[in-house]
Amino acid sequence: MVEFDVPEPDYDRYTNRQLLAVPLITLTIALLIIGGFWVVTGSPAHLGIDFAGGTELTVDTADDEDEIREAFDTEIDSIQDVQQPSDRYIITFSEGDDLSSVANESLTPVDDDSEVVVGEQTISPLFAAEMQMQALLALAIAFVGMSILAFVFFRTFVPSVAIVASAFSDMVIPLAMMNLLGIELTLGTVAALLMLIGYSVDSDILLNNHILRRRGDFYESTYSAMQTGVTMTVTSMVAMATMAIVATFFGIGLLQSVGLILFIGLAADLMNTYLMNLSMLRWYKFEGVKR
Repeated sequence: MVEFDVPEPDYDRYTNRQLLAVPLITLTIALLIIGGFWVVTGSPAHLGIDFAGGTELTVDTADDEDEIREAFDTEIDSIQDVQQPSDRYIITFSEGDDLSSVANESLTPVDDDSEVVVGEQTISPLFAAEMQMQALLALAIAFVGMSILAFVFFRTFVPSVAIVASAFSDMVIPLAMMNLLGIELTLGTVAALLMLIGYSVDSDILLNNHILRRRGDFYESTYSAMQTGVTMTVTSMVAMATMAIVATFFGIGLLQSVGLILFIGLAADLMNTYLMNLSMLRWYKFEGVKR
């Protein structure tokens, strides 16, 4: 892992309320975005075919996106232009019959001898609803398990709550950004959110362990944790950004979405760990613990 100099922040210039204000305001805005989207659409995020059901066609055609839309009487939910190979599109429908036949008959093939439809995936709404429930259950189990781990590891209320609050915010902020960026909630993006839970616990436990279980000044322990934690997080952010850029170039939509979600989540984790979590630990260390 590449290491670089982490500047030592001047935390004692700010009160706990000032440190806590930024992540709390960000979390509130994220919750408002998710709540508003839920009221309008009936779901907390854009649901992909995995959770909404429908049909997805992968086609090779010389037609452009406008001509593709005109070729179908059925409403098209989305058209994704795949960069490599060129002239390949992924078309998503929420409903419709014989869509593959319509595509082969109505769209212009790239070559006279080539097929238009090169892939088809259909998921029934009933099966999609079942997958949606299983994904929500997986997120709930992961979050509850993380919360139990935090309480067992530290056995004190405030440090454990700090870890849980930080992990919750690390999931909510990327979910809100998914709505703003139009990223769909699929099995792949749920996996990215699950990874963020694990990463959040790792970075928060690192900070809590340095402050609560090691000897030394509070700010010295904080800076020691930051040297490892910030380096680890920034390195991971660079890797995720690189993955998203490469996936965009090659038209790999899932990897692009996962890379963006993890990049946003890791950036949120920096804020939540070293502002939210730290302010709660400082209050606990100097005001909450009766000596």
